[in-house]
Amino acid sequence: MGRQAEHIYTDQPTIARFNGLVEHLQNGARVRLYLVDGSTCEGVVAARPTVQEYYDGDGNEGSNGVAHLERPGISQWKRYVWFDQIVRIEHLDADAPSWS
Repeated sequence: MGRQAEHIYTDQPTIARFNGLVEHLQNGARVRLYLVDGSTCEGVVAARPTVQEYYDGDGNEGSNGVAHLERPGISQWKRYVWFDQIVRIEHLDADAPSWS
């Protein structure tokens, strides 16, 4: 993904929330993401994400991140979800706790 983001954040509570997401999006985890628009997205975390610096359309710098999900057996299915769109993470692996 590029260095542009529609939404960037500079406040510490939001950045801390993003860092919390990272802890629950471990590589290979099966998750269901609940999104701000009310939809869900289910898949396997393809790579552990990180909080990164991006620029918005006005050139302002701030933080956000992207969760990359895939579905085993469906090679063409990939989904990239911005951290600010994630409301809650439900772990579908039997031994993992959920996050909200």
